[in-house]
Amino acid sequence: MTGICTGRVVVVTGAGRGLGRAHAIAFAAEGAKVVVNDLGAGLDGAGASAGPAADVVAEIRAGGGAAVPHGGDITTAEGAASLIATALDTYGRLDTLVNNAGFLRDRMLVNLTEDDFDAVVRVHLKGHFLPLRAAAAHWRAEAKAGRPAEARVVNTTSGAGLLGSVGQANYAAAKAGIVGLTLVAAAELGRYGVLVNAIAPAARTRMTEHTFADLAALPEDVSPLVVWLGSADSAGVTGRIIESEAGRLTVMRGWQPGPTADSATRRTPSAAGSALRTLLARAAEPGKVYGAG
Repeated sequence: MTGICTGRVVVVTGAGRGLGRAHAIAFAAEGAKVVVNDLGAGLDGAGASAGPAADVVAEIRAGGGAAVPHGGDITTAEGAASLIATALDTYGRLDTLVNNAGFLRDRMLVNLTEDDFDAVVRVHLKGHFLPLRAAAAHWRAEAKAGRPAEARVVNTTSGAGLLGSVGQANYAAAKAGIVGLTLVAAAELGRYGVLVNAIAPAARTRMTEHTFADLAALPEDVSPLVVWLGSADSAGVTGRIIESEAGRLTVMRGWQPGPTADSATRRTPSAAGSALRTLLARAAEPGKVYGAG
């Protein structure tokens, strides 16, 4: 196969279904060799099955592409290390990491259990951090050995992480954390030839079909952007958060300084409140939280 990712080795987490599956197949169609990671868990993270990853690998191979499965738990250091080792042992290199794995346990804040919070943060945020750390260690070693890579990382955040989402405090917190992780990784890893970006996709998957029943966008609509960000063609693009829904792409601006008031002396509480009210009158309204009336 030929395409913009010919010769590249790509790891995709959570690639057994939904967005991850679409990404893996799209990378293979552009010539990449793909490591298909999926634990095979249910929508709430329970259980495990080798079937979803194996099915995607079979589909890629049937189309003439190259792929291998990985069923390890990327929320553990051992699982994340074995994921990167699978790419290196099988194909001899690693060029792109797509962090996509996740599940939902939605509840209103007062009903959200500690376990529900910890589980969602673990798979989304820690499940981004550990594979990223393992891949970054490899790319740093390569750079220090005089073999700098054209490496790419594509993380997966969400509109919930950018604006908030009613009933998804755990998910929104994790996805907001992924934005911060992306910005730090982009700043730290550029010296090793690694570019790091994040997408905030909107697509109809088994995770979103009940929350966004009218959403027409498909996972396959998001994958072209992910493939481009994971290719050498994306040179110079790093530290960006891009929202993607069907044919619409939006470069998100994130937190920017707004109206400011300075004081040479320490304010009283009343003076601080008065100054803030003056600033708020000049500031743009915050974006509307998803599901907030």
